[in-house]
Amino acid sequence: MANDKEFKIKNGLSAKTYLQNKYFLNLNAISSSAIDLSKGTYFIKTLTENTTFTISNPPASGTATSFALEITGGNTVVPYDLVNSSYDNKSFDAGNQEIFLRGTEFKPDGTKLYVVGTNSDKVHQYSLSTAWDVSTASYDSVSFSVFSQEAAPNGIRFKPDGTKMFIVGFSSDRVQEYSLSTAWDVSTASHTTNLALNDAAPLGLAFKPDGTRMYIAGNSNDDIFQYSLSTAWDISTASNDNKIADITPQDTVVVDVGFKPDGTKMYVAGSSGQDINQYSLSTAWDVSTASFDNVIFETHNEESNLSGFTIKPDGTKFYISGYGSDTVHQYSFTSSTTATVTYPNSVKFEGGIAPSAPANGEKSLLIFITTDGGTTYFGAQAGGSLS
Repeated sequence: MANDKEFKIKNGLSAKTYLQNKYFLNLNAISSSAIDLSKGTYFIKTLTENTTFTISNPPASGTATSFALEITGGNTVVPYDLVNSSYDNKSFDAGNQEIFLRGTEFKPDGTKLYVVGTNSDKVHQYSLSTAWDVSTASYDSVSFSVFSQEAAPNGIRFKPDGTKMFIVGFSSDRVQEYSLSTAWDVSTASHTTNLALNDAAPLGLAFKPDGTRMYIAGNSNDDIFQYSLSTAWDISTASNDNKIADITPQDTVVVDVGFKPDGTKMYVAGSSGQDINQYSLSTAWDVSTASFDNVIFETHNEESNLSGFTIKPDGTKFYISGYGSDTVHQYSFTSSTTATVTYPNSVKFEGGIAPSAPANGEKSLLIFITTDGGTTYFGAQAGGSLS
């Protein structure tokens, strides 16, 4: 250590800068929250999401070791919360293929986009060079006609593995099911079965992620209807649950519906108000328990005839479509909260309470020590306003 001390003095380094130069590991550079004690003793992390730290590779029991953790606070997006959502100023014009655009759907990884409309009565397929960025979409020159089953297709959804496709429309007033011999390639689709519905103008549909529930947005009654499928993703096994959510207090032209993956939030698109309305379900996936959150997101600045609505699976983005512009528009859920931190159970803080994460842009410095090979770490906050 004498050589280390001499080096520090000769080069005029502060203790903090010296430690960073010699033992520093920037966890941001490797998108990690893993504190590996074999690689350093000074760790830096800027929070961009709720973060759980792990600690590994301490020295053997009986050898005291310490390390420092410098945390810069940040905000994390609250997924599936329409409050403060905003337009990304990104869109894709599908008018070359469909001039009465109705429904949209994405492959779960965001690399494929599918649209359906009532002019061509076809499903058109696109590729996105940047996942979930609709401005990067290009036509695959691949389509599939549903006209033989549905002359006015409005809504489209896929089984998550891309082997089944579902179309709903107000010509047949049915849901049509198709099988794809090559997943996500609509040119390989073939019709398998259909299901008669309880609304004379069904325009949108959604499924529970496991395929055991189906929901229909009915424009005739302006209700959301709920069905149970005894065999997942097989609509021939569907039965009406006789449970509905009445949307008329919020919109009288219901066009599409979507859900948070845990079934506790529902989103209904309506073209009367040209907006998305948010609801909470006191019993997950039971639409009869839905209550309006008094949260509305207006889309009329981008689309004059809202007809479709799709949510990115992680709840950070959503997309609308309409036959006014024949365009798919992209938005972000932008409500945010201070990102939190969680430490392993092996870390013990004075008083038994871990320090809170710093606010956005602020910094905290924490010191940890172990003498028993990592069975227990004693932690303390050393500073809360580092520069």
